[in-house]
Amino acid sequence: MQRRDFIRKAGLGLATAATAAAAPAIAQSESLPAIKWRMASSFPKSLDTIYGAGEVLSKRIADMTGGKFEIRVFAGGEIVPPFGVLDAVQQNTVEVCHTASYYYHGKNKAFSLDCSVPFGLTARQMFAWFYHGEGGPLLREFFAKYNLINFPGGDTGTQMGGWFRKEVKSLEDLKGLKIRIPGFGAEVFSALGAVPQSLPGGEIYPALERGAIDAAEWVGPYDDEKLGFYKVAKFYYYPGWWEPGPVLSFYVNKEQWEKLPKPYQAAFEAAAAEANVGMLAAYDAKNPLAIQRLVQNGTQLRRYPDDVLRAAYETAQKIFAEESAKNPDFKKIFDSMRAFQRVSDIWSGLPEGTLANFMQTMLRAGQ
Repeated sequence: MQRRDFIRKAGLGLATAATAAAAPAIAQSESLPAIKWRMASSFPKSLDTIYGAGEVLSKRIADMTGGKFEIRVFAGGEIVPPFGVLDAVQQNTVEVCHTASYYYHGKNKAFSLDCSVPFGLTARQMFAWFYHGEGGPLLREFFAKYNLINFPGGDTGTQMGGWFRKEVKSLEDLKGLKIRIPGFGAEVFSALGAVPQSLPGGEIYPALERGAIDAAEWVGPYDDEKLGFYKVAKFYYYPGWWEPGPVLSFYVNKEQWEKLPKPYQAAFEAAAAEANVGMLAAYDAKNPLAIQRLVQNGTQLRRYPDDVLRAAYETAQKIFAEESAKNPDFKKIFDSMRAFQRVSDIWSGLPEGTLANFMQTMLRAGQ
């Protein structure tokens, strides 16, 4: 697929007004068939913002097609195990899934690049790289090898750094620490002496409560409050350096996608982009209030010590270099992402970073 064609198609989702205008034409076409798909989500219904992105997609597609293209959303575990949804789509057991690609780190570590990697791109940078950089075409090329078509399906923004039963005052405190964390973040923690574990969201609280794990990361204040982590671990760390801009994704079976009528493909692309941007806006509205409630309920905020951040960064770069040396898929996508980041960070640090630092100083001073 040519880059210009890809951008044009991805851009359909960014023009919601034009999409709304076109919706009646789709709905009124009597020649279009009635199609029913199933979406397997990796997430529980209780996480309304993450799980809700699938419902946004389903509703908007139904609206735009007059109900002719129906996608029924199933929560993690209802028809497919939370970490098995991508395999189910690849094998055409279900037509589409909603998940986080770093859950499939064990298949090929390049999967994580469609979600987030330590000290990688922020949400806005991920959107820019995907929609207007090399990210979209490169990721489409990669996922085609797995019989999948990928669409960004939400972003949480930079995440918090996890819940800990005990304080982390230095690198030494990570030795032997049992922490729930996936992907490259798990590799970094392992290299620093911790013992990472991969658990679905619904299993984290009981594991923390009974002491099977000492710490866990999930998303941020709004979702973490819902899952009740503050009741069993009082130290809440930041920043989530391993997830600076994690993208959730919709993955569609390639053959099923190619059989879809073109108007339905256009509706899907537009609805996916709406769900993608809408999730980030929702978290930006909900997290500030949630963090206040958590602190009021006894949560103690802690910044990761400088030696931990520095060691994590240096370790991550070594891991990326080692993976690039043996995995052409990873190297091709990562090199593009890192080149984009070097330029993008210079720009974002000038007007926005400077203004944000100044405003935080003024507002915290009550001015």
